[in-house]
Amino acid sequence: MADAVLFEFLHTEMVAELWAPDPDPGSGGKRRSLSVLEGLGFRVGQALGERLPRETPAFREELDALKFLCRDLWAAMFQKHMDGLRTNHQGTYVLQDNSFPLLVTMGSGPQYLEEAPKFLAFTCGLLCGALHTLGFQSLVTASVASLPACKFQVVIQKS
Repeated sequence: MADAVLFEFLHTEMVAELWAPDPDPGSGGKRRSLSVLEGLGFRVGQALGERLPRETPAFREELDALKFLCRDLWAAMFQKHMDGLRTNHQGTYVLQDNSFPLLVTMGSGPQYLEEAPKFLAFTCGLLCGALHTLGFQSLVTASVASLPACKFQVVIQKS
């Protein structure tokens, strides 16, 4: 439990620091901040992708790798499993978390929906980095229709 709280505080501080007003208006601002958060998540995802599946044989199927993310990786990061996994069986997967821990503390008004993407960039990178380590190139995007639920769309890119 303490680990989860520490991670939430660390994540909140990373977002706040990267989202602070930039004195140089030409530096890319918010787009650059999202990219930095995603990059940090990617590196953490790579490390977790190396460390967590040690007892598991290599994932040959995309679906097995996504199930691993929904169960093992999510449990390691957020002490819970993902609430849903859907696929179109053509390389696109939607991961659903109805109570995403990094969004639970936010209010539920429409003004908070605008703020949600910056709290999801790290996790998008995390998923992408873990998949990269497992041997799958991917593009991960997130969406929020109502807080604290969110969806992560994962598109596996064929090589």
